[in-house]
Parts: sequence; C-alpha cells; structure tokens
Amino acid sequence: MSVTVRVPAKVNVQLSVGAARPDGFHDLANVFLAVGLYDEVTVAPADRLRITCSGPDAAQVPLDASNLAARAASALAARHGIAPDVHIHIDKDIPVAGGMAGGSADGAGALLACDALWGTGTPREDLLALCAELGSDVPFSLVGGAALGTGRGERLTPVEVGGTFHWVFAVADGGLSTPAVYREFDRLTEGTRVPEPVASDALLDALRSGDPKALAATLSNDLQAPALSLRPSLAATLAAGTEAGALAALVSGSGPTTAFLTEDEATARKVAAALTASGTCRTARTAASPAPGATVL
Repeated sequence: MSVTVRVPAKVNVQLSVGAARPDGFHDLANVFLAVGLYDEVTVAPADRLRITCSGPDAAQVPLDASNLAARAASALAARHGIAPDVHIHIDKDIPVAGGMAGGSADGAGALLACDALWGTGTPREDLLALCAELGSDVPFSLVGGAALGTGRGERLTPVEVGGTFHWVFAVADGGLSTPAVYREFDRLTEGTRVPEPVASDALLDALRSGDPKALAATLSNDLQAPALSLRPSLAATLAAGTEAGALAALVSGSGPTTAFLTEDEATARKVAAALTASGTCRTARTAASPAPGATVL
C-alpha cells in the first residue's frame, strides 16, 4: 500500500521584507501564487524512515533527516505517538534550491501523504500548525492557490484570483541559500530604515482582475537586490526574458530561479525558447497559475 501526493511550486508576486527580528527571522508581506510545476511524494510502509529521490537535480536533494519530507513524517508520527517507519520517494520536478519552495512542497506533501497512509485523520488546522513548525513556506505548499503570508510568511490569508496567469521560469545552474540571501538583505539595508512590510492594494486588485498587464506593473521582490548581489549573472537572464517579450521579470523568492510573466500561453512558449537559446540559464519551463495545493492522487 502507498499514497502519492502531488504538490506545487510557488512564485512570490510580492515579497516585502521587514527588518530582522530578535529571533533572526524577518516579518514579511508575501503574496504567494502556486504554479503548475509539481513534485510527487509517495509514501509506503517500511522497516525504518528512509528517503529516495528521482528527477532533474535529484542528486542535490538531501536524503537524510535534514530533508523536510523526513522531518514532516517524524513530526506527524511524534504527534500521534507512532514510529515514522515509512519509505518516502520524491519524484522531483520543482527546481532544487531555486526559490520556488521545492523543499517546502516536499514537506507538505509528505505530511499529507503520511496522514493518509497512517489513517491518523489530523485536522486541517493541526496540519497547518505542523507545516508552520517545519518552515515558513510549508503551509502555503499545503494550501496552494493564492494567499498573503504574514509573520514570517506562515500566517495565510486567501487571496482572490480572477483568471489564469502564464509564467516562464528560467532555471539557473546551482542554487542560492535562502539564509545567505537574507543575510545579504541585512547587509545591504544596514543603517537604513526598513519599512514595515504591507501587501500592495494595487497588486491584490490586479490578481482579482486577472489582468496580466496590471499584475506585471505591480510585481515586487525585496530579495531581488540581494540575490543579484550574490549572483550578478541573473541580470542577464532577466534582460533576456524581457527582451523576448515578457511583461515583467523578477527573481523568484530568494532565487536563483527567475520568473517571467507573459500575456498568454503562446508568448510564454516563445519567451521560454528565447531564454533557453540565450545561454543565460540552464533551462526554461512554462507554467500557469494559480494551481491547487497538496493533493492526494
């Protein structure tokens, strides 16, 4: 017997970052959109907790207790007083260490899959609380769709989306450490007043309207400058996608994946081809949003 859960990647259409808190985290106004790139997490009974992974960049995925999927299984098992004896297989299609919450997706997927496999019937609010303990992006991976994340991103409020948005994601060689990008944000803003992060009304209106041009005019990411500081080559990728016809370009989350909003699916395919040909990225993928959250298949 096994259970498979499909779980989406995300793009941050707004990522406003506040000053560092005493606990080292930052308050955020983080508007998430789930996009149609997915990992599939399959769990089956085993004699001990173990993880395997297949797919692009699988070699970069840790297969020990640090993996969020393993931590999710252990956390759920501890809550119910059972042993986390399960084989977790991750079929990886979300870029690794790419600012698209691939690890968080796997954590949410494993949590939902183990709950179904073990028949533990954990209430949704308890699953979300476990997600928040695992990481700031994990609750959104469970919920999907579109949401505003506040606090460190784990407190979610659903956001209305009035249409389908088409994206291209340019995958860079290698990853970027999210903590390193936040440290660079702190370095770049040292000695300045960092405003309180708030959601953009214009951006929320653009999502509600389903108008890609209106959304393009309101996209923002406070982690883009530190990501570019650490990886200057991303500027060429952003320029290549814009020149190819994207309405807007930005670093996805903490990077190094870059995201390009296009007017329609045909333009997305054209921009993806141009980015691949440009030599400024390893590959380019198209996807639409919003997408559903973690789903048992």
